[in-house]
Amino acid sequence: MARYAGVSSAVVSYVVNGGPRPVSEETSARVRSAIDLLGYRPNVSARALRIGSTSTLGLVLGGLENPYFTELALSIQAAANEAGYAVVMGNVDRNRSAASSRHILDDLIGRQVDGFLVASENATADTLEHLQRNNARSVVFDAPSPIPGHSTVGPDAAQGARSAVEHLVSVHGHRDVGLVIGDDGRAGADARERGWQDALRSARLLDGPLARADFTRAGGYEGARRLLEAANPPSAVFASSELQGIGVLYALHEAGVRVPEDVAVVTFDGTAECEYSWPSLTVARQPVDSMAAAAVRQLLTPGASHHETFPMELVVRRSCGCVPQPTTG
Repeated sequence: MARYAGVSSAVVSYVVNGGPRPVSEETSARVRSAIDLLGYRPNVSARALRIGSTSTLGLVLGGLENPYFTELALSIQAAANEAGYAVVMGNVDRNRSAASSRHILDDLIGRQVDGFLVASENATADTLEHLQRNNARSVVFDAPSPIPGHSTVGPDAAQGARSAVEHLVSVHGHRDVGLVIGDDGRAGADARERGWQDALRSARLLDGPLARADFTRAGGYEGARRLLEAANPPSAVFASSELQGIGVLYALHEAGVRVPEDVAVVTFDGTAECEYSWPSLTVARQPVDSMAAAAVRQLLTPGASHHETFPMELVVRRSCGCVPQPTTG
């Protein structure tokens, strides 16, 4: 290849590895043309041994059936690629055994990834301890508070939930706001419940009826059915995830309850699922791109672990009773 491009093998190395010495644009273009023509592919394993890095990050992801995690994975990949890193993913969903989840972690550790991004709703303390025992750098998503030994990135879930419920109360005058909330005891779910309570208590209102159910469409459906069967059904519902919100819409439609005329609905997360439901869902939206970029930056920056929280944006659509303004472009 060096002969074909009319340069030394050292110059080819500088172009392929981005240094350490500069190469003129003309020479670099000639080398890259030779690379394309001859079908050269660098030996990634040899390069990893030479520089002590695989330029690869491990992503521990859970619940790919949830569009939020799919969107987050794409944002993480984009941020990592921009920094010159590839991403290898391991899916740890709720149906896997502890042994199966451990095997996935060990496989990623065996690939000698340069760090881990943990974005799984099923990640346990044991998962994080296992990474620490293997001296693996990691950043954990959706953490409302610091986790010792790990950097963390998460939305201000309490603020997001509070803004959604405050909108129902202050703009639409609802006095009885029910909650459909996840039942798995996650800290992020606790923060969403706290935001719901804070908004109601700030308005001097009593807590509305509450239904605990899975963070799924089916969970939202079952939760909404229970709220409708309450002695005093609410006039509005906050669903703690967008999948639950879609299930809530289905249950209300099935029961002949109009949204938002009879019951208003707001939710949490904010992928395209909310925009294309009917009616479109008002949502406290997680800043996925910003969180992904921050997580990759934290992972690649040496130093002590730290916690980073991001404010959420309330995106107003039809399900709360507002009519969204048409977009222009």
